[in-house]
Amino acid sequence: MTDRASLLDKFLNATPWSDAERAPLAGDASNRRYLRLVHDHKTAVLMDAPPESGEDIRPFVAIAQELRDAGLSAPQVLFQDRENGFLLLEDLGDDLFARVVKRAPELETLLYESATDVLLSLHAHPIRTDLAAYSPAVMTEMAALSYRWYLRGHDRPFEEAALKFEAAFRPLLETHASGADVLIQRDYHAENLLWLPERDGVQRVGLLDFQDAMKGHRAYDLVSLLQDARRDVSPALEQEMLDRYISVSRQPDDAFRAAYHALGVQRNLRIIGVFARLSMHFGKPHYVDFIPRVWGYLLRDLAHPALAPVRNLVLDSLPVPTKPNLQTLKDKCGTFPTL
Repeated sequence: MTDRASLLDKFLNATPWSDAERAPLAGDASNRRYLRLVHDHKTAVLMDAPPESGEDIRPFVAIAQELRDAGLSAPQVLFQDRENGFLLLEDLGDDLFARVVKRAPELETLLYESATDVLLSLHAHPIRTDLAAYSPAVMTEMAALSYRWYLRGHDRPFEEAALKFEAAFRPLLETHASGADVLIQRDYHAENLLWLPERDGVQRVGLLDFQDAMKGHRAYDLVSLLQDARRDVSPALEQEMLDRYISVSRQPDDAFRAAYHALGVQRNLRIIGVFARLSMHFGKPHYVDFIPRVWGYLLRDLAHPALAPVRNLVLDSLPVPTKPNLQTLKDKCGTFPTL
């Protein structure tokens, strides 16, 4: 038995779930793992977040409470061991939006309306948790991961190109998307949202994977939802939800759309870089398969007039994700063991 397993048993032995059956749940790109516990016809979810691997459960606990206080369906924390990185959470089920839409396509619009309404509700509440700002400076650095990993992975000079991109992109974000007045969950998409139809209103949407929340622009999570790296969201549905948010929130139409597409460029460039890094550094080549979809969203965003100052710069410097170019990244899987 490993030391980690002993710590887990010690944690559960201090709860009513000590003799529960344990079954693994799908994880994510982090070092966390999840187990579903079943005991006396009840279920709960165990999060195992090893501190020695850089995980910290405290942000999850704080943001979960913030979201619950805002009237949203984040899981209730039942028990916690902050020192060793264990949480026992309310089980919100398995009905991820991505799964529900796959088996019941007719519900897609309803689910996306509900998810958009969650953002409208959340953005009406002041932030109480002390959060770092997702500023233009930070966003620009994150977007440049596409140069320092994706471009690098194609054996092209990357650092000078990255610096040139940063010099052009940061002023654009400062002009169009500098606001940081709401809580952004940052991974707000169909594989982190659960459908809870037995609940009412915005509580019908269960929230997951929000521990990396920051203060940011109110268009950011909308981009995350409507330009989903893991599933296709049609331009028609994207526009319908964008219209819905602008209408209800009474945001200035042109300015909000410019911010939305600027943040779309930022987010999609970051994701392309992160997915290349996951293959080349962490040995997870399947993430490369998502890049063509993200590239499609990127082209959609770059078409907006506000992105004219960087459009050609991006398209002329980054390789189109053709099958041979993607294979190049997969061939380098795990070949960059150090950062």
